[in-house]
Amino acid sequence: MLSLHTNNAALSAQNSLSRTQSTLSTSMTRLSTGYRINSAMDDAAGLQIATRLKTQTSGMQVAMRNTQNSISMLQTADGALDQTSNILNRMKDLATQAADGSSTAADKTAMQGEYDSLADELTNIFSNTKFGGTELMKTTGGKLNAAISFQIGADSAEKLDADFTTELGTATDATTGIGSISTRFSADNAVPGGVGAELTGAANATISKLATAIDSVSALRSKIGAVANRLDHVNSNLSNISTNTKAAAGRIMDVDFATESASMTSNQMLLQAGTAMLKQSNSQSSLVMSLLQ
Repeated sequence: MLSLHTNNAALSAQNSLSRTQSTLSTSMTRLSTGYRINSAMDDAAGLQIATRLKTQTSGMQVAMRNTQNSISMLQTADGALDQTSNILNRMKDLATQAADGSSTAADKTAMQGEYDSLADELTNIFSNTKFGGTELMKTTGGKLNAAISFQIGADSAEKLDADFTTELGTATDATTGIGSISTRFSADNAVPGGVGAELTGAANATISKLATAIDSVSALRSKIGAVANRLDHVNSNLSNISTNTKAAAGRIMDVDFATESASMTSNQMLLQAGTAMLKQSNSQSSLVMSLLQ
């Protein structure tokens, strides 16, 4: 039908051009940003899922940093306890030597001087070992002297609770008496520098006390090592979950450049063809004039 008022061919060509141009614009946006979803209109359901996955991934990244910081804190305490064990072993060696009948009074006095110095260092270690400015093993306000809750996941329920108070208390109690100037570990206000009588007066009895103290410190180190080892496994598991969650979010959000490039090329060709057909359809009105001649 030839008509001056309605050009159906031109209208169809215009609609086709409009759809092609919209699709082409979407392809160019995706290729320029690298994302398949740039607004909720692109994929409403996909955007919701991807947002949830991104939130989970972000929380797990923070949780991984938490576990690494927590491991560092526990390793700091373990390092201090390692030195504590070395000192206690040396003190036990001195007590063993002093208990022997071959040691003279002068020998015992000299050994007592080293013993007192080592005992003072025990006080220093337990009072001044810190992580991030916070005392770890001090009996008043020490981080390990109270239950600790480690946040190991993105959800509020994902926590790891650890309690070192029993082991720390046992180690503290076991050291009572190994230094007569103070209780060494447990005395927050102990003043080092005094002279004791553990080796000059009761070296044999001191050997047993030191053996008990060494065992107690070892038990505390074992508990710290077990929790640190668990946190390390938590970190590895979080890394695995985070990697796969990121991959899932990427499959939803990221554009496939090969597919989208092919789609853009196809739409560019359709746009050119549609433009040519619109030009041809607009020339149909001249046919009406030829009938009137």
